[in-house]
Amino acid sequence: MRYRIVHNTTYRYSEPASLSQNELILRPRETAAQKVGSSRLEIRPKPEIVNDRSDYFGNPVQGFMIQHPHTELSMIATSQVDTFSPTVPAAESTPAWESVARQLTVHDLPEELEAYQFVFASPLTTTGAAVKEFVQPFFPPRRPILEGAVDLMGRIFSEFTYDKNATTVETGVDQVLRNRKGVCQDFAHVMISGLRSLGLAARYVSGYLETLPPPGKPKLVGADASHAWLSLYVPQTGWVDLDPTNNQIPGERHITLAWGRDYGDVTPVKGVVMGGGEHALSVTVDVSVR
Repeated sequence: MRYRIVHNTTYRYSEPASLSQNELILRPRETAAQKVGSSRLEIRPKPEIVNDRSDYFGNPVQGFMIQHPHTELSMIATSQVDTFSPTVPAAESTPAWESVARQLTVHDLPEELEAYQFVFASPLTTTGAAVKEFVQPFFPPRRPILEGAVDLMGRIFSEFTYDKNATTVETGVDQVLRNRKGVCQDFAHVMISGLRSLGLAARYVSGYLETLPPPGKPKLVGADASHAWLSLYVPQTGWVDLDPTNNQIPGERHITLAWGRDYGDVTPVKGVVMGGGEHALSVTVDVSVR
């Protein structure tokens, strides 16, 4: 599929801001199942300093600084991306989960060493007793790793309620486990935490998901939103994406933006502002087929 993604973030300030410095992760990255045809960023007002770099995880990062008074800051990222169906092995054919955990601990191969960094807890994920107890029934001895992960994904989908008012970006995994409510970010964090508690490698993926209107209804511009899922390391295959919010293995409709240990590593917009008083934030996303 070929998509055009427009991600518009706007801040409006009650008083003039004298300086704004930001880093953006809004340019989709290249993957085995995704090619980026073009990507451009429009910043209003025009910044005095702009730079591009890759972060530790290989995500494209765009930084800029505005050094003159302004009452509004708008960042519009427009990208064209081609997505392809990923190659996913039969779940029952994948290695036993405990053998994968042992391989990661030894990490003889370069790809296992790279994956090993995603075994550990991070600021927004935990590997404590509660989350381990939650996932353990899906991983009895010798169970194929992907088979257990797919069933775990199904449990999160069936037992957790999508509620955008139940959590914030800083809500911990234990609270989400207790309340069984949250959004895609929370469900990804819960599943990542559970997999890591078993010694498995799981990383957080941010991106977009094409939404389809009801039959006979037009698609509303700006009705799409950022999405989050996770990726599990499976030997002989590589990374396999899993979307617990929708209980599916992501395909062509999922567009990868970036990945890291958790949401904190891939925040779309972060920075500092001097002055500005109170501010109002507006974010719209439109994903359209080209």
